[in-house]
Amino acid sequence: MSFFQENKNVLNLIKNLNDNIDLKKKFELSNFSFGAALQVTDSFSFLENQTNISEAILGVNELHKDKIAPIILLTDGNQTIGSDYEFLNSKQPIYPIVIGDTAKYVDLKITQLNSNKYSYIKNKFPVEIILNYEGDKSITSQFSIFTDGKTIFRKNVRFSPSKKSVTIVANLNASKEGLQYFTASIRKLTNEKNIKNNIKNFSVEVIDEQTKILVLSSVIHPDIGTLKKSIERNKQRSVDFFLIDKFKNELIDYELVILYQPNNKFNSIFTQIKQNNRNFFMISGANTDWNFINENQLGFRKIAINQTENYGAIYNDSFLTFLQEDIGFNNYPPLKDKFGEVSISKEHQILLHQNINGIQTKQPLLVNFDVNNQKSAVLFGEGIWKWRAASFLTTNSFEEFDKFTGSLVQFLASNKKRDRLEVAAENIYPANSTVNISAFYTDKNYRFDARATLELLITNKETREVIKIPFSLINNSYQLEIENLTSGEYTYRVEVLDQDIHKYGRFKITEYQIEEQFTNANVNKLKQLATKTGGKLFYKNQIDDLKNELLENKSFYTVQKSSVKQQNLIDWKWILFFVISLITAEWFIRKFHGKI
Repeated sequence: MSFFQENKNVLNLIKNLNDNIDLKKKFELSNFSFGAALQVTDSFSFLENQTNISEAILGVNELHKDKIAPIILLTDGNQTIGSDYEFLNSKQPIYPIVIGDTAKYVDLKITQLNSNKYSYIKNKFPVEIILNYEGDKSITSQFSIFTDGKTIFRKNVRFSPSKKSVTIVANLNASKEGLQYFTASIRKLTNEKNIKNNIKNFSVEVIDEQTKILVLSSVIHPDIGTLKKSIERNKQRSVDFFLIDKFKNELIDYELVILYQPNNKFNSIFTQIKQNNRNFFMISGANTDWNFINENQLGFRKIAINQTENYGAIYNDSFLTFLQEDIGFNNYPPLKDKFGEVSISKEHQILLHQNINGIQTKQPLLVNFDVNNQKSAVLFGEGIWKWRAASFLTTNSFEEFDKFTGSLVQFLASNKKRDRLEVAAENIYPANSTVNISAFYTDKNYRFDARATLELLITNKETREVIKIPFSLINNSYQLEIENLTSGEYTYRVEVLDQDIHKYGRFKITEYQIEEQFTNANVNKLKQLATKTGGKLFYKNQIDDLKNELLENKSFYTVQKSSVKQQNLIDWKWILFFVISLITAEWFIRKFHGKI
């Protein structure tokens, strides 16, 4: 409303409706305002930074679910959050009054921008941008991405009346460690009215994490080459391979050890793993010595015989250790391992269950452990090279399989201990938005501690102004909201008072306001909404027509209800007492005169 400079007009329309005597005789008028949520109010501020029309409609329907209550909706029809209101089912008829400019203007805008929050240094990360054009002529513009005042991506784009949308994918280099801010921009047209939707900011945190992985094997097998290629697809990871007889180095040089089909020659390696709590990934197969492994008491056992079995994979959608979607595991070729039953004696998470000849079992095929700051995993079967080949045949790419191994390795290779203080905040906030920051604090046993006092110190990098705000305890987290921060970059420190525990971070408030991305009112959607709900669309100069429609519509009638209440006379105590008194008095009078 503020962007279209319609505040005064809206207030006048509301007053006109509320002051109409005929409407007040026929209807009980209730006023609501809405931004991100619905509110009952008689005053309107126009300060909300988000618009959720669907939430407002559903809320009013719920409040009047047993009544006849037509809804007058004053809006420009532009929604920034929530489900699409155009297809809502509303019991009440809706009468939209279109607010804002209804004229069509030439406009270029960045409708959507998708990017990863994190990337590894020296890697490329994709950014997907969706551009839209409103106009009736063919035009050419230029899309660019900037960081630190430098152009790092540029592409010419063409639009026409038949081609109003273009999707661009830019693969950017992660060349600098830390939180990096970027600006995406589409060059404005000469006659473009709204240029605030031509720019969007985004951020990526670049992580410098070099990971060295050791593969030790008792045999030469195609799985070794597959693991090396798949893992090293991430340029931040390197794989060293040794046959167990040839390995003379130290395990301390590696973040993760992959043990391929171990036997008794791995005795010194297992000793080091147990003594130093090293992370490992074990893959078993036809050449695995399960008697040796069972003797090492690693928390899992397999009573195996010398006969092999083929084990298919069944994806477990309850797996929670790390995010891993089903990439078609059920359709991958079976793996081969010695036949036997697996038993596990420590806390674990199963990603894949075994499928034996079409029979689904609860036996693990791929299981993860995270106990006492040691992470490990076991794959009960050789032949993973077939999985990578099958993934390529299905998708024409190794990407899905390599992402799977990458996620597994990332979990296993991380030695980061859990922090007692975790802070959640966005890296970028739109202008005038509410900054929400939450924190989770635990005691030394990593149980939530509600006794602590947390405080936030926030600093504007340009003005050096410092604000101190305490956190509020809400359910099982500490939370706070900050409003009215000016655009710019901020650093913050969250600390636990009386404890030497704190976390640092930073965020940026952009000049981009989400409500200013629209050039005109969305008349088509509002008209569709009115038609679907049995209402009718009106413009702000048709307020009298709206009033006549409501007053003359016979479906909006006053409901009168009568009720009959029956009550036993015995419940009326004073009347009962009076009647009994009269009867008693009559009896005594008759007795006195001898008539009884």
